[in-house]
Amino acid sequence: MRRLLPLYILFLSLLTACGINPVTGEREFNLISEQKEISIGKEQYIATQQMQGGKYIVDRELTLYVNNVGQRLAAVSDRPLPYEFVVVNNSVPNAWALPGGKIAVNRGLLLELENEAELAAVLSHEIIHAAARHGAKSIEKGILLQGAVLVTGIAAGGSDYSQLAVGGASIAAGLISQKHSRDAEREADFFGMKYMARAGYDPRAAVTLQEKFVRLAENHNQSWLSGLFASHPPSRERVQANKETIRQFPLKGDLGIEQYQQKIAHLKKTKEAYKAYDDGKKAFQKKNYSAANTLAASALKIEPREAQFYGLQGDVYFARKKFTKALTLYNQAIQHNNRFFRFYMQRGLAKKELGNATGAENDLKISLELLPTAIAYNALGEASLAKGQRLEAKSYFKAAASSGSASGKQAAEAFIKLDLPDNPRNYIQAAAVLDQEKRLRIRVENGSPFPVSGINILVRYTDETKKTERVSLALAGTLQAGHHSLLPAGTTAFLKKYRDNLQVKVISARVSGN
Repeated sequence: MRRLLPLYILFLSLLTACGINPVTGEREFNLISEQKEISIGKEQYIATQQMQGGKYIVDRELTLYVNNVGQRLAAVSDRPLPYEFVVVNNSVPNAWALPGGKIAVNRGLLLELENEAELAAVLSHEIIHAAARHGAKSIEKGILLQGAVLVTGIAAGGSDYSQLAVGGASIAAGLISQKHSRDAEREADFFGMKYMARAGYDPRAAVTLQEKFVRLAENHNQSWLSGLFASHPPSRERVQANKETIRQFPLKGDLGIEQYQQKIAHLKKTKEAYKAYDDGKKAFQKKNYSAANTLAASALKIEPREAQFYGLQGDVYFARKKFTKALTLYNQAIQHNNRFFRFYMQRGLAKKELGNATGAENDLKISLELLPTAIAYNALGEASLAKGQRLEAKSYFKAAASSGSASGKQAAEAFIKLDLPDNPRNYIQAAAVLDQEKRLRIRVENGSPFPVSGINILVRYTDETKKTERVSLALAGTLQAGHHSLLPAGTTAFLKKYRDNLQVKVISARVSGN
């Protein structure tokens, strides 16, 4: 009966969690409240933008324009949410929606659209994903399958930074890059076109846009496959369904060709600058620093206001260990955009190398406010350890260790070195066993990744007079990582008669050499 009780409670919770989907009108389970949806979107919005390159701020009028188009569509939504629309500084053609109505479109996608109606098609599609609870349903599915909100570990398309995110920010990458189901995509297409017509846009733009997407997918266009198509796969089936849907709406409405082309004029003018920058990032990843620097410089000649171009040059000089020059370039990047995590993180690392500990910590902490990363937490852990602040260092290393990146692995090792002496039983196991000759021995196993010495064990037992006795034993020498050892039989033989009530635990140990 006890085993059935949790299932019974879950069943009751499901019965009481039924609701009506405001978009489709269908009954469905709502394990996540609307308030929680909005909270998730609000909490993850900045972090998700940061992972994708931050806001595009060189042409602020463009973001205002995109937000105005989005709000025009949001005004006819069946579900009032605090909708918000931004342009992300990323060349990969993509758009995404978080639960609660937080929506973004990449700079790269705007260049591929022909008119305002096509932009409306993209934004209304994302509005439906939020309004129809598609993101929330994915989280709810995780709850039902795993008993917790576990939507992590998925790298966001076009992002160089999602693998560095730690803590709650790591959830954001999963929320925007999960592949939507066919039903969710069909709903977003159908109701998105409905919203377009309500808002006065020509819904035929949604059909022509999907036809373009299918052609690009069939041509295996890599930037699209890693961007929009990763989470919104197009198909000829969807195109045909959209053609059927179009018959339900009057074939009229705004296309907005001229005004759209006017609004993206600066994007088109600076397109080659961002191509040079993207090529420069690829060159940098291949450690071709000279080419990366040259490409960044050529990008700056076209668009001297773009902070990312200065940031790339800073990375080049940092990689060459010319930290003073790198610092100057990160300063320039921050002057042009003071709301992007990486400029502060890299400037903090440069200051650390130059011996400015206080300045480094300040910058690293600012970067964490924008996007919590393993790199920043690990660097702060090292700074705290250098000052002898062990507990603070452990806290930073533990936060960084949740990342699978190189910095996360480095932090995990640093954390264990500090934590093992404090909590030896988390890493070293000890138990009473019988050897092949039936002698009672104490088996000690090192589960840590380091050789360990100074292992002391406390054995507690109750003697014939019902008195509790304690015996301290020590394992001589060093126990290698992943290995085990048996205490000498002579030191433990007398304990055999108390075998049934022995309690064995490790009370102290240290990483060898520490």
